[in-house]
Amino acid sequence: IAAYGIGGTFMIYGVIFMALVLLGSLWMTFPPNFTPPKPHHEVSKFDFSSSEMIRTVHYWSIFSTFTIGATAGLMCIGLMKQFPSQALESGGMPGLAADAAAGTAMVIFAIFNAIGRIGWGKISDIIGHAVNCDHHGRKKSLIMMAASQGLFIIVFPYVAGIEHALYLFAALIGFNFGGNFALFPAITTDTFGHKFFGQNYGYVFLGYGVGGIIGPMLGGYLGDMNNFMLAFIITGVMNLVAAVIISTAKIPTKVEECDSTVDAPAVTSTLNPVVLK
Repeated sequence: IAAYGIGGTFMIYGVIFMALVLLGSLWMTFPPNFTPPKPHHEVSKFDFSSSEMIRTVHYWSIFSTFTIGATAGLMCIGLMKQFPSQALESGGMPGLAADAAAGTAMVIFAIFNAIGRIGWGKISDIIGHAVNCDHHGRKKSLIMMAASQGLFIIVFPYVAGIEHALYLFAALIGFNFGGNFALFPAITTDTFGHKFFGQNYGYVFLGYGVGGIIGPMLGGYLGDMNNFMLAFIITGVMNLVAAVIISTAKIPTKVEECDSTVDAPAVTSTLNPVVLK
């Protein structure tokens, strides 16, 4: 940055990133005679187009839950160093040591963000296999993830001034934030089919973009007012609301519901239509 400025640094980073992506794409080929493995339990035997998908209540439930999860996670990323540093200093830790501890918390958050992508994917598979329905595994996992994330974020400002508690909650919040990137693609496919997944998930992933606007703005605004506590409480409560939203979401009637009986065939949903007019 000192040598090339912020703009020049971004240009260099962009060129390097593009070169690495293009280089990596050369090895992205299917092995000879590759046949994709059959899903454990096919939930959707229909393929929703994007126009059909966005007219269902289930899409908006998924979208809003993703938006809330992204808002909370990205706000926490923005405040993960500044707020703990101040909290630790207020608790009597020297300034340099407080900055170092807050930086360590940020690293822990990033590490568990990566672990959460694998961990929550595995958890959803375990639950889905247990009830013989992958969709129920995703849904139950999303409820657990959103509810626990809400509690962790609400508690976080009360423990951020305690070094080891700070590390623990940075890990827990990071783990849950990473789970968003495992569960939402999966539940999109389970619910709306494979054929239009690329386009459909683009509409779902818009929630991350919306969260990327709301989260940093909320954290920055309340942080400038030195009201970090309120920022965490708001996003924590939002996650609890997200858990309720996804728990009450009904499967679109174009999709067949899973029968919880092992090896039993899927039965057609008897739910009333939930397609928006």
